[in-house]
Amino acid sequence: MGDDVVNLIALGVISWTTAFLLIRKIFSKRSFKFCNRIVSTIHAVMAVILASLSVEDWSCPICPLASDSSPKQVCTSRFLISSYKMMELVLSFEQRQTLAVTVAYLIYDLICCLFDERFSLDNTIHHLVSIVGLGAGLAYQKCVSEQVAAVFLTEISSPFLHARELLKEVGYKDTDLNMAADITFGVIFSVARMVGGPYLTFVTLTADNPILIKAMALGMQLVSAFWFYKIVKMVKYKLTKRK
Repeated sequence: MGDDVVNLIALGVISWTTAFLLIRKIFSKRSFKFCNRIVSTIHAVMAVILASLSVEDWSCPICPLASDSSPKQVCTSRFLISSYKMMELVLSFEQRQTLAVTVAYLIYDLICCLFDERFSLDNTIHHLVSIVGLGAGLAYQKCVSEQVAAVFLTEISSPFLHARELLKEVGYKDTDLNMAADITFGVIFSVARMVGGPYLTFVTLTADNPILIKAMALGMQLVSAFWFYKIVKMVKYKLTKRK
C-alpha cells in the first residue's frame, strides 16, 4: 500500500468526521444516528459513482480478474506508454481512490459505532471484515476490479437502507412512503448481494488472489447472507403487521 493511499485514507477519516460534526451542528435536535446516517448516505452515493466511473469496460465490469493496481505493472516501459496503457494507469488510480474512500468511511463509521447508545456486534464484525478485505486488496495491490465491484454491490442499496430509518425519525414510520423505502431496499439488496454477490465471490475465489483476499471475500458474502436473512424477517413482519 503506497503512501498516497495511506494519506488518502487518513484524509478521508478526517473528512468524514468533519462532515459528521457539521451535520450534527446543523441538525442539533436530531439524534446521533440520524446525523450519522446522513453521512452514510453521502458515502453510499459517492462510492457508487466512483465505482461506476472506474469501470474500464461495462461489457465486463470486473475485468481483468486478479488485477494489479500497481502503476509499475501498467507502465511496462519507462519512456514509451501507449494511450491504452495510460488509460489503464488512470483507471488504476480511480479504483484505488474508490477503495481508499470506502476504507476511510468504514473506519470512521466503526468509531461511531463505539459511541452509539447500543453496541451492535454484527455491525462491528461487518465493518472489520470489510476494512480488512479492502485493506488487503490495497496492501497486496491485487483484486482491484473485483473489490470495486464489491463496493458497488454493497453500497447501491445503502441509500434506501438509511432513507427508511431517516423517515422514521422525521415522523413517517408505518406510512406508505416508509414501506416503499423498505421494499425498494429489500429488492435491491437481495439482487445485489444474493445474485451479484455470490458470482463475485466465486470469481474472486477461483482467480489467482492471495488467500487473505479470498477469505475476506467469503467472509463478506457470509455477512451479506446473514443480513439477507434479517431483511427477509423484517419484510415478512412488516407485511404481516400491515395486513
